Amino acid sequence: MFSRRLPHIVTRKDLALLIAPTYATSASIDFEEAHERMERAVTSDRVSDHLYAGLSAALYERKGPRTTEDALVDEVSAGVQKRRFRVKAAALTPALSAVMVMLNVELGYAPEGAARGWTARARDAFAQGAHQVGLSLLPFR
Repeated sequence: MFSRRLPHIVTRKDLALLIAPTYATSASIDFEEAHERMERAVTSDRVSDHLYAGLSAALYERKGPRTTEDALVDEVSAGVQKRRFRVKAAALTPALSAVMVMLNVELGYAPEGAARGWTARARDAFAQGAHQVGLSLLPFR
């Protein structure tokens, strides 16, 4: 985790709100339905841990030599509050699709056994997708 403050700055409800536009686009559903599904999904520790890990990876990537951890987290906090209702969907990529599959598995919308037998390549795509989700959640890009 980039900072112990991160789950307090970007709460699970914030995660649900921030990822809902991307999920809505990938699942071809309206925002309200996507937001409801994401609220259910982020109650899972597994899902929220993956999303926080992706956000942390994006923050580590953004942290410069002179930027303090606290300053970056403060910037995220201000940005999330400012744009939480104006988030745009991230561009769908194969890696981001792997994250959407994981969300569907967690929600019970994926076919039986979709998560079983994930290859190393699929797990790598998922890790890249979690990082892309993290980048898309940053209020500054």
